[in-house]
Amino acid sequence: MDLEAVRTFVAAAEAGQFREAAAELSLTQQAVSKRIAALENDLGVRLFTRTARGSELTIDGQAFLPHARDLLRAEARAIASVRPGQRALRVDVIGRRLAPAGLLRGFHRAHPDIELDVVTLFDADAAIAALQSGTIDASFRAVTAPRLPEGIESVRVDDEPIQLLTGPAHAFAAVRDITPTELAGYRIWMPSIVPGTEWGSFYDEFAAKFGFVIDTIGPDFGIEPLLDTIADTPTLATFVGERTHIVWPADYDLRRIAVHDPTPVYPHSLIWHADNPHPALAALQTHLTNSATPLDAPNTWTPKWAR
Repeated sequence: MDLEAVRTFVAAAEAGQFREAAAELSLTQQAVSKRIAALENDLGVRLFTRTARGSELTIDGQAFLPHARDLLRAEARAIASVRPGQRALRVDVIGRRLAPAGLLRGFHRAHPDIELDVVTLFDADAAIAALQSGTIDASFRAVTAPRLPEGIESVRVDDEPIQLLTGPAHAFAAVRDITPTELAGYRIWMPSIVPGTEWGSFYDEFAAKFGFVIDTIGPDFGIEPLLDTIADTPTLATFVGERTHIVWPADYDLRRIAVHDPTPVYPHSLIWHADNPHPALAALQTHLTNSATPLDAPNTWTPKWAR
């Protein structure tokens, strides 16, 4: 249906005269008449009848008017859904409990007027493909590739310290901190690691650098079953980010243990498409720049691809 003809019909119905509708729409009266005649021809009914006072709606015109208004409102919503600055800023985070989600929550607190649509894609490859296709505006990821695809840009925004998580009976449960080399010989269980992902690359290099082994034998049933297992065994431990938000039952008595000398840090970057015009994207970049944690702090370790 020709929405310009529908718009002309609504204007004429509300004005009561074609001449006034023409002035409102910056058209000639002849153009208004032609549009309405075309709409009547498409619908197969008469919408107006001429009177001494102007134009009045027929019974069919009265029946069509509320639907015509609905069509124009639907058109406005459709345009707003894709117009930069009117639709929500769509941002991908690796997980809703992980540090990038916390960074995004901080941005929302600073800019509550900016609407956000938060999604979780599988890995960096999926996020970059979504940025290229325009289905997301930005993503928080560790960037392992030495060169991103053309048009895709990134900036490292956060170094998150990695901690050891153990149950109360583990050998390290009573210590406040350990060094990475002390982990040699202990079973670090991380069934969520998928080969080829950015987090898989990080932990592969971390383990190789300091001479310990990460057990990825699954299946991965999620964080709750992992915590159940860690709490009940003295032989297993796992890694979590310092700002990973996890709540567990009090009787689990799990321990977060700092890792120092050096401190392994996971490098979170913001990734976006250079041609993205959404004004809230610039606001997000500015916020992260102003609130970023120090990068490459002394006595920290991160993979070479992050430097």
